[in-house]
Amino acid sequence: MYVPVRAKNEVYRSREHLTLEEVTRLIEAAGERGRHRLRDQTLLLLMFRHGLRAGEAVALRWDAIMFDAGAISIKRLKRGEGGVHRLQEDELKALEQVKERYPESLYVFVSERGAKLSTDAISKIVGRAGQVAKLPLPVHPHMLRHSCGYHLAEQGMPTRDIQAYLGHKNIQHTVRYTAANPRRFDRIQW
Repeated sequence: MYVPVRAKNEVYRSREHLTLEEVTRLIEAAGERGRHRLRDQTLLLLMFRHGLRAGEAVALRWDAIMFDAGAISIKRLKRGEGGVHRLQEDELKALEQVKERYPESLYVFVSERGAKLSTDAISKIVGRAGQVAKLPLPVHPHMLRHSCGYHLAEQGMPTRDIQAYLGHKNIQHTVRYTAANPRRFDRIQW
């Protein structure tokens, strides 16, 4: 019996993350079409800035958003370490607008019928935004998490801090971001 084997990711995409400029284009593209432009842009913004997995984004509830403190409590999947992240002004404003639009929902990101979004719906939102943005490679939701890790490494954040920010239990999952960063040795002085 023949069992088809999926090709490696490299066959489909040259890399598993987006540049900051590509993330910006992706988020902007999410706001160009559809009835849920605000929701979709806010979703992608939070997924990138906080390194959220699709499952973490769909599970995000309003009681995890601390508007007064300007923070978000993140519950990680895969036995990851949760934490509290600071929210930027643009995130708070977008979240307030989403809350006004869907005031009855327990969940931050909901469908037209008021149910929490599915991970499949997030995949479609990200894929569609990638096409509208005319990105040079097909995109999937987890690329936003990887993009967050690479962006933090490019900013010079220490590997242990990136590990904590992304909620990785094992630092081996974090090292990929700093190992690929050519600027990691910039602070060395001879």
